[in-house]
Amino acid sequence: MPHPDRLTAIVEELRRAGSAGRTAASLAARLDVSVRTIRRDLLALQDAGVPVGGISGPGGGYVLAQHAMLPPVALTQGQASAAAVSLAAAATGPLTRDGAAALEKLLDIMPPPEQRQVAQLASRGWAGPPVVARTARATTIEEALRAGRVLAIDYQDAAGSRTLGRRVEPHLLAFTGGNWYLLAWCLDRSGPRWFRWDRISRAVNTGQPADDRDPFAIFTAPPPGVRRVRRAPAPDPRGEPARPS
Repeated sequence: MPHPDRLTAIVEELRRAGSAGRTAASLAARLDVSVRTIRRDLLALQDAGVPVGGISGPGGGYVLAQHAMLPPVALTQGQASAAAVSLAAAATGPLTRDGAAALEKLLDIMPPPEQRQVAQLASRGWAGPPVVARTARATTIEEALRAGRVLAIDYQDAAGSRTLGRRVEPHLLAFTGGNWYLLAWCLDRSGPRWFRWDRISRAVNTGQPADDRDPFAIFTAPPPGVRRVRRAPAPDPRGEPARPS
């Protein structure tokens, strides 16, 4: 079994095992490789960010963190191509690391003709270069946004005034006027604020849980030209536009 396929098989085995986990020996027997190879693969998965943990106690073993991976989804070639082109076009701004990883997974499962089609379609879209290069700061902000944790940020406003260690609760992301923004509740100013992404020079995840605020109540009206991102309705099978029921 090729190495990438074996890594995928290990993750799937651990996902199916749930909290019971699997020992290295059982994984080796199932995949017909040595225990040493399995342990090396598990280290590679951990290095890649897959949340594989060890089980203490008699027998030991390995377990995949709950909800770490979504179950398999069946996509048509057209759906996979559409998703891949969209991910390729969205190569700047927040969440680009996960987007790039998802794009690689989609390309890996596509036959070569489909890969070439995706590359051709993506090349027909024009996008400006990133305002700033991706940094570890972006990953910190994204993780705090997902986990609902307070950030301490260093920020410079439009007038050039700089504040250090400003404590904020991240709630939303917005793109307007050619720039990305972090929408957060500022604990130091006791109010909602927009922070331009490229003016945040440093971000530290404090680990402190953020209050459970309703972001759409805090930031009631988006600026002109900005709308809330929603799941698009499925097209009508008869070819007619989908309408609210």
